[in-house]
Amino acid sequence: MDAKIAQLLDGKTLAEKIHSELQQRIQELHPKIGRSPGLAVLMVGDNPASAAYVRNKERACQKVGIASFGQHFASETTQAELEQVIQSLNQDDRVDGILVQLPLPDHLNAIALLHQIDPNKDADGLHSVNLGRLVRGELGLRSCTPAGVMRLLEEYEINLKGKQAVVVGRSILVGKPMALMLLEADATVTIAHSRSHDLAAITRNADILIAAVGRPNLITGDMVKPGAIVVDVGMNRITDDAGNSRLVGDVNFDEVKSVAEFLTPVPGGVGPMTVAILLQNTVWSYSQKS
Repeated sequence: MDAKIAQLLDGKTLAEKIHSELQQRIQELHPKIGRSPGLAVLMVGDNPASAAYVRNKERACQKVGIASFGQHFASETTQAELEQVIQSLNQDDRVDGILVQLPLPDHLNAIALLHQIDPNKDADGLHSVNLGRLVRGELGLRSCTPAGVMRLLEEYEINLKGKQAVVVGRSILVGKPMALMLLEADATVTIAHSRSHDLAAITRNADILIAAVGRPNLITGDMVKPGAIVVDVGMNRITDDAGNSRLVGDVNFDEVKSVAEFLTPVPGGVGPMTVAILLQNTVWSYSQKS
């Protein structure tokens, strides 16, 4: 008998569905608000991965009917110059969402820039005010990647109530907000990280395992409970001996697919969901103007 293979959690198809819903929502709101929603993505320097992400976001904006107010700055742009740009975007009524593309060159302070963004235009959901709203369970803009993971689990009708969820990674981008969102959905949550003792013993206990550390193939088949739901947030570019590069996640896909019940692919899992939620956040801010 063939071994059972995990069902894929298809973020690409769901992201397309969200894009269609947003397009329709914009068409409904446009006559009331009198303009399209606007998103400003600020990119500094020439990081090729960042440039690809920004192009992706701008294409997605165009597809759903969001105006792009993106700006690309030279690597040597100063903190003061960027703060000035953010302040003017805060005042610009055409802009509903502002996003600073990370990572930034070393001389810039990303957190200080983030705090300059009006919390109601914080498309990435990373401002302290929005993280505070998440902690308190209040309405507000949510961090895109973890919110995308939650929407993916919901789409596949995965019940989180009372389940053991383990989040590997504790970044402010993914790990911490992810744990809070799972908690909000009544899961019992453990956060593990690079200094956790016996990581495999912790992950084997998980009904829902979220890997978000940025280490290729960290989660192997023997670290996963049979029948678990495994979400791979990792996006790592590796190069083989022949010099060919490809994207892999934090989960060893080939090993885990025969152990888990559900599994996200990389690429095509969480990545497209992050962009879809970014657009959703922008449209949510826009809808508050109607």
